Amino acid sequence: MLLVIIGLSVLILALLTFLALLPRGGRLHRWANTEVEPYISVAICAGVALGFTMMLSGVINLLGAS
Repeated sequence: MLLVIIGLSVLILALLTFLALLPRGGRLHRWANTEVEPYISVAICAGVALGFTMMLSGVINLLGAS
């Protein structure tokens, strides 16, 4: 159950980070068009993948299939 909760937390954190970096009011985020922009994209993608993987692993453990 702990893996499901942590996975959901990581997924929510990645989603909130993504939403915080979206353009607002016609203005880009201050990190847009900088040298760190590709790394932020990779970090968000990794967070989503990690969250789903941890949730899936937790569900499999709860079902007793491991």
